[in-house]
Amino acid sequence: MSYADKVFIDMCRDIIENGTSTEGEKVRPVWEDGTSAYTIKRFGVVNRYDLSKEFPALTLRRTAIKSCVDEMLWIWQKKSNNVHDLKSHIWDSWADESGSIGKAYGYQMGVKHQYKEGMMDQTDRVIFDLKNNPYSRRIMTNIYVHQDLHEMHLYPCAYSMTFNVTKEKDSDVLTLNGILNQRSQDVLAANNWNVCQYAVLIYMLAQVCGMKAGELVHVIADAHIYDRHVPMIEELISREPYPAPAFRLNPEITDFYDFTPDDVILEDYQTHPQIKNIPIAV
Repeated sequence: MSYADKVFIDMCRDIIENGTSTEGEKVRPVWEDGTSAYTIKRFGVVNRYDLSKEFPALTLRRTAIKSCVDEMLWIWQKKSNNVHDLKSHIWDSWADESGSIGKAYGYQMGVKHQYKEGMMDQTDRVIFDLKNNPYSRRIMTNIYVHQDLHEMHLYPCAYSMTFNVTKEKDSDVLTLNGILNQRSQDVLAANNWNVCQYAVLIYMLAQVCGMKAGELVHVIADAHIYDRHVPMIEELISREPYPAPAFRLNPEITDFYDFTPDDVILEDYQTHPQIKNIPIAV
């Protein structure tokens, strides 16, 4: 069994059995037919994945690894807020006629800030510190910028990464760990998508900074299953998991800005069929 499958199954069961419902309350999201989209939710879900042991991709259904990496690089590498720079169409509902999603996600990663070492954006600052100050406790990003929220078409869900470097006994190679903070998550539509994205990010940053990947800790303030997703989730977690796939990253890449989705390879990725026609609340 993939460890990611176990984490996902346990989390979903906990939400369904012990969560609280928003039914009848004032909620923002609506379904395509205009009716309110209610959820069953759990507050403060924390999941840990040891990337040195296995890659955390679900086998209960396939996670489109190249598409989720493309979105991660759209934010962290291209620093774009325009859907025309993205191969998938997951952001189309929030884009204006020019393709922009406003001052969100990649836009915030690309804003340069003044440091004593000079002007850097958030991605470059992370890489600079990992290479020059690996034991700093200040290696983090934040795209939940209050002064720009009114110009974002959707407030950031996954809004912060905190990186922390450790050194194992009898090892000359440093270990890169990361904490992903998320204010809200649609568990069926996005949970493993986000987990795989930020696992790959840690692998990539570790490689270009001469480190090895350690732990990804995923903190979700509001982990929820939408009312129309509950039957899909129940069917999904009833499936028998397969072993985790093997992960491989192109070893020739030494510059973060040279990575492409094709540099990420999952070998022996056996999965159950995808769940199709998942309704998305907006």
